[in-house]
Amino acid sequence: MAQLQLNKSSLSNQKTKLKTYQRFLPSLDLKRQQLMVEKAKAQTELDIYLVTVRDLTKRVGTDLPMLDNPEVDLTGIVRLKDYQLASENIVGTKLPVLTRINIEIIPYSTIAKPHWVDDVARLLQQMLETRLHVQIAKKRVKLLDQAAKTISQRASLFEKILIPTTRDNIKKIKISLSDAQMSAVVRSKIAKRKRAST
Repeated sequence: MAQLQLNKSSLSNQKTKLKTYQRFLPSLDLKRQQLMVEKAKAQTELDIYLVTVRDLTKRVGTDLPMLDNPEVDLTGIVRLKDYQLASENIVGTKLPVLTRINIEIIPYSTIAKPHWVDDVARLLQQMLETRLHVQIAKKRVKLLDQAAKTISQRASLFEKILIPTTRDNIKKIKISLSDAQMSAVVRSKIAKRKRAST
């Protein structure tokens, strides 16, 4: 770090820096608050999806106890064919958004399978879709959390280091310039006295 110059030019430079830092700090605070609000929304959305997964799991256990029957093979009855993500910009942070999901129920013989397989297929389809939403929601929360931490660090840097350091620098320069001015006045008076006494 360069040594602080104790002159008027350096004083002007430090004052300009201080104004810049003070101008950016409120915008960083606002961005941090917006990110925290968005993170809370994303967390609420994630919680809703997690409750839905839990409810679907409970529903399968209570409504379809016949799933324990090993004679009915349900493997591969539902599969995720594909899905599409888009990107959403929230306060400068790119977040994934699920725009399309294609879950396929593999055709099966309604004669060879019991009637309750239709319900199982629908529940599995809902579960697969909800779990995909959970994954996307978790990623959104994680990205918003990282962005909020980064902005908080920047705001802390301005608030706790840059602004106080710049204020201290301005104070040091002002004291030095004041001392130099006082010293010049004293030298001037001494020189004036010497000339008057001669």
